[in-house]
Amino acid sequence: MNIGSVGNIAAQAPAPLVTRERAAVSLLFFLNGMVIGAWVPKIPLFASALSLSESALGMMIFAFGVGSLVLMPIAGMQIARFGSSAVVKVTTLLFIPTIVLVTLAGSIWAGAIAIFLFGGLTGAMDVAMNANAVEVERKMRRSIMSSCHAFWSLGGLVGSATGGILIAAIGATGHVLLLAAVCLALFLVAWPMILPDAPHPSEKVTGGKLPLTPLPWLIGLMALFSMVPEGTVLDWSALYLRNELGASTAFSGFAFAAFSLTMAILRFAGDFVRDRFGAVKTMRFCAVAAFVGLILAGQAPNVTVALIGFAIAGIGISNLVPIAFSAGGNVPGLAPGIGLSVVTTMGYSGILFAPSLIGFIAEHTSLSNVYTAISALLLVVLALSGLARHADRVQGD
Repeated sequence: MNIGSVGNIAAQAPAPLVTRERAAVSLLFFLNGMVIGAWVPKIPLFASALSLSESALGMMIFAFGVGSLVLMPIAGMQIARFGSSAVVKVTTLLFIPTIVLVTLAGSIWAGAIAIFLFGGLTGAMDVAMNANAVEVERKMRRSIMSSCHAFWSLGGLVGSATGGILIAAIGATGHVLLLAAVCLALFLVAWPMILPDAPHPSEKVTGGKLPLTPLPWLIGLMALFSMVPEGTVLDWSALYLRNELGASTAFSGFAFAAFSLTMAILRFAGDFVRDRFGAVKTMRFCAVAAFVGLILAGQAPNVTVALIGFAIAGIGISNLVPIAFSAGGNVPGLAPGIGLSVVTTMGYSGILFAPSLIGFIAEHTSLSNVYTAISALLLVVLALSGLARHADRVQGD
């Protein structure tokens, strides 16, 4: 073996497991998740402060979703022009104050504008940090996307677990100012470590426009059909356990807890599994596991079986979206920001809007039938799973 071939092997070898760039993007995911988690206990206070009825609150939450879907594609286009590092820095700086604006809004119109910006910048930062994670994957030549999403889940857990306690202790305004200060400190720690990147030559082909090629849209469909079940478990599992399986109010929350626990664990393990078996095999296993788990939960004769079903579904759904996002950011001949904006916009529309549609359907049937029926979406993901091969481009092509 000559010296040149040794150099090529060294260049192709994966980077160390932990690098500054990986730490930075993981901090960004944690930060974003912590703010979203902290928002959950503030929702009743937001509604009370503006005297919102349930339907009016529903419209406000709808505005959050609309904001995300509006700004996500714009963020993708800006990533195509300036690179993910520049966009993630700007969107994070703009995102942090929005939770303060939502808290201090004194009128319905101010609240609507604030929550639109909150949702929009949540989505814009999401696209940018996922795009930067794709770039870090490429540089490291190893998968990191699943663990990044695990850090988002961990941030959400920290934000939601501490939010109510801090609001009770120092008030809503004190809580949100402390939250913003902590987020700013985390961001300043991450800032110098964020991987700098520049636009790619392929970006000149798109010119900042949404792609006409079907590939990113098909990958986006996988993300959409993976996130609809996630949103359904988030919003309806407690009601399902209580109303249809006779669980107590206190016990009904264990459905989402079982789902979230297995999802978080498998997301931290997901990068190793994906590097070992490849994205396609991992996605196929996850799609089958999610399908089986939802069928088991939907047809459960009792609460125990339903909890086992939701736990298995969490195992399956855990790594479907991270793999889809990696694949979307590695579409051949397409800028990472453009591909990711398509995939994230389609994916998050599933978790933002599908649960409200499912509520309408559930009024005319049962949640048992809903969980059984949405398992069919995972069969579509399974059928399209070959497209996950693009996620493996992080290991060199």
